[in-house]
Amino acid sequence: GTPIETQKPLVKDEEDADVDVYLYRSMIGSLIYLMASRPDIMFVVCACSRFQVTLKLSHLHAVKRIFRYLKGQPKLGLCYPRDSSFDLEAYSDSDYARANLDSKSTTSGCQFLGKRLISW
Repeated sequence: GTPIETQKPLVKDEEDADVDVYLYRSMIGSLIYLMASRPDIMFVVCACSRFQVTLKLSHLHAVKRIFRYLKGQPKLGLCYPRDSSFDLEAYSDSDYARANLDSKSTTSGCQFLGKRLISW
């Protein structure tokens, strides 16, 4: 499976049911902590974290899907052994005003120490 439903984008939904804000924010916080070793969930966690003020039941379902994905893929993750080389490489990319909700630009990047991803 995938950590996000590919055919149904996350959007503001005024008509959906409200959910417990504390629960949602706690779940997002746990996932943000986990992103340090699981970059495969970074995009969807960031997308879900945008709805911490206007969250609805559909957003909670999206977050629960991430947890189900993690349970089904426990061996995916980053490992940082001591004997990695010390060569630093960095890459970046940007997109100008293509976000559907707010037409803001996005920028991202990643840094490798040897062959290991250290930040993104």
